[in-house]
Amino acid sequence: MTFNENANVGGNRARRRGAGAAVAGGGIAGIGAIAVLLFQLFTGQDLSGLVPAPQTGSGTESEIQQCETGADANRDDACRLAAGSLVLDEYWETQVQGYRAPELIIVDGQTGTQCGTASNQTGPFYCPPEETVYIDPTFFGLLRERFDASAGDLAQLYVLAHEYGHHVQHITGVMERYPNNGTGPDSNGVRIELQADCFAGAWVGDMTELEDDNGVPYLETPTQQQIADAINAAGAVGDDHIQQESGGFVNPESWTHGSSEQRQRWFETGYQSGPSACDTFGVAGGSL
Repeated sequence: MTFNENANVGGNRARRRGAGAAVAGGGIAGIGAIAVLLFQLFTGQDLSGLVPAPQTGSGTESEIQQCETGADANRDDACRLAAGSLVLDEYWETQVQGYRAPELIIVDGQTGTQCGTASNQTGPFYCPPEETVYIDPTFFGLLRERFDASAGDLAQLYVLAHEYGHHVQHITGVMERYPNNGTGPDSNGVRIELQADCFAGAWVGDMTELEDDNGVPYLETPTQQQIADAINAAGAVGDDHIQQESGGFVNPESWTHGSSEQRQRWFETGYQSGPSACDTFGVAGGSL
């Protein structure tokens, strides 16, 4: 996804926290460790004790530097995420009455949260008690280099939009109405994640309609290849694919997020039909 170069994205609220990132091939060694990292993407399961810990950041927060225009967002992963958060907030303000924006923390290395450690070991996640999204951009490089996901511009924004989908679920009471009831293909956890994928698709479908204060669209219309890359990213983090890449067998009873096919399909449902089509809780288990 390409931002219009002269779009104003300087109003974003993203912050940077931590220092000393652990990058695949550097601070994290071996394919086994990388498999653990991939397994943790979107799973919410912190297995960081199985791999060497990255250098701990200081916890000091700062602004995302040199992130004022769409051109800045096109050059830098952290700025792209910060700019994406601005567009996501504007979108959800039009969809959810009383919407309040979450915080976005760009993690450098590692930082503590009320939901556990945030790093490129735990992958992107949303922490409901803090109403904060945490993302370490080095994770995208890991996916690009070692797995069959492009992690291109739109795929990165899909990941961000998925986590914002969880924020929408939190503030609208979905998480409270459908608490965690264990794992499995028909579990609330799987339905929560598929709905977040659908919400992400809904935003991708409408995001080019949003404009900055000067009437400049934030984003250019995505190409078919960019849409394909985002759908590919959704498939790469399906429970079945993660289990296969981790060297194990596919066990639907352990699923927490849904299969690759389901994640891709619900993303496309949101993209084509908007957030009103994202009621994963109103669908029979066999139709998920």
